[in-house]
Amino acid sequence: MKELVEVIAKALVDDPDSVVVSERQDGRTTVIEVRVADGDMGKVIGKQGRIAKAIRSVVKAAAAKEDKRVVVDIVQ
Repeated sequence: MKELVEVIAKALVDDPDSVVVSERQDGRTTVIEVRVADGDMGKVIGKQGRIAKAIRSVVKAAAAKEDKRVVVDIVQ
């Protein structure tokens, strides 16, 4: 899942080298944190959060195939 989120985030931003994706376990849930440059934050979130919601939907669908629960957080 981490690689999937990283590829999507790097494709959206102007500075792909600043994208940092980390993954941690929180009980039965996997939490994926995405960090991008301040100038690229709006590109990852999108208008009214549409792009962030789309990223979460794609990851949720991929996780459902593997019978896992994944949460994507976009942090500064």
